[in-house]
Amino acid sequence: MQLCRRAVACLLKGILLLPATSHAGDIDGHALNAWWGVPFAGLLLSIAALPLLAPTFWHHHYGKVTAAWALAFLVPFAMIFGAGAATTGLVHAAVGEYIPFIILLAALFVIAGGIFVRGNLHGSPWLNVRILGIGAVLASVMGTTGASMLLIRPLIRANDNRRHVAHVVVFFIFIVSNAGGALTPLGDPPLFLGFLQGVDFFWTARHIFPETLFLVGALLAVFYAIDWYWYRREGVVQPDPTPDTPAFGFEGRANFLLLAGVVALVLLSGFLKAGVAFSVAGAQVSWAGLMRDLGLVALTVISLRITPDEVHAQNRFSWGPMAEVAKLFAGIFLTIIPVIAMLRAGVQGPFGPIVAAVTGPDGQPLPAMYFWASGALSSFLDNAPTYLVFFNTAGGDANVLMTSLATTLAAISAGSVFMGANTYIGNAPNLMVRAIAEDRGIRMPSFFGYMAWSGTVLIPLFIVITFIWFR
Repeated sequence: MQLCRRAVACLLKGILLLPATSHAGDIDGHALNAWWGVPFAGLLLSIAALPLLAPTFWHHHYGKVTAAWALAFLVPFAMIFGAGAATTGLVHAAVGEYIPFIILLAALFVIAGGIFVRGNLHGSPWLNVRILGIGAVLASVMGTTGASMLLIRPLIRANDNRRHVAHVVVFFIFIVSNAGGALTPLGDPPLFLGFLQGVDFFWTARHIFPETLFLVGALLAVFYAIDWYWYRREGVVQPDPTPDTPAFGFEGRANFLLLAGVVALVLLSGFLKAGVAFSVAGAQVSWAGLMRDLGLVALTVISLRITPDEVHAQNRFSWGPMAEVAKLFAGIFLTIIPVIAMLRAGVQGPFGPIVAAVTGPDGQPLPAMYFWASGALSSFLDNAPTYLVFFNTAGGDANVLMTSLATTLAAISAGSVFMGANTYIGNAPNLMVRAIAEDRGIRMPSFFGYMAWSGTVLIPLFIVITFIWFR
């Protein structure tokens, strides 16, 4: 323990003594070995397994587990390579990626949580399809988290007089919590990380719109057939248990203006070519990024101040989900540092076999392999760091990936976003939607029961996408 305390103290001191020219990208992946990826893999496996194997322990101690894995990387790295190298990686990951990422996610979470859809719709296959379709569009505008939190409650209320509802929530996760967010950096965390790496705001909308349209359209068609079957099989619809007195409308409507402000700030930060505002341990903060993040914080505070308490109460708004995401991603963004460095080392680096698996004999990337590799990891790990890993495996140069390697970047983007729907743990909104549904009395499929749904419905569609767009 004394050794760990000295190492942490050296890290804190290193932040003050670090030369301004240092940069996380200066870490030489060739100097590392694959064991440096153990904390990253261990953390992601903990996220996947502990909620299932030890749910009570995980619920009370997930922050400690995350901190333990982070220190399992940071302390040995500081002892071997020095406090300067460790603090450089730490500060660069925080300032360059983690803080902007969490600020955007928190803004969408809070502002969407300040909008309550009142009224009582009556669930039918056609109405449910319309809600899912609207959610798919909104997901790329206000994020999969924002769209999911906005629409899952009215969708559940609309179907509260039906016996078979679990499939409605499952397809909601497929479409709104995942596939619908594939068109903009606002839609899903992986794409926002790509935006921070230099990918143009509208690049994904231009390059994976056909794939997204096909996937969402096919899922809506399959859902309508299944929902129509159960709707007809239930026979006469019993009286709705919830009152019909409230007229359809929105409470907390001012938050829609704040959502428009979020979109405007992100767009503005992508188009402004402002200079560097300041540097922290070699991590540069641009004026555009600083303005965006401060603006998002201001919009978040405004939403909390102007949203009536009864709206938050009706939405059962709490900080629990956001706190969990913030803690987990803090560990992920830290432990992924050596993984990215080793992947950037290419075929000659410690992760050479992984790079070789997605690279053809001619040295060119294989889009189909990138699609399935990024998708497979996004199914069981978190899709945001998975995107970042394969983005860097493909070279990490946004300008090259958007042009000569456009199909590869499209495959990485589509795989990371689409296949986050394969399991409950593939994307943060999946678990949030499941928790809300179970809280409302819906008996959701188990972890493997949900995978039976995704394996039957999603995997065949992904195979079709591969043969049409990523061969």
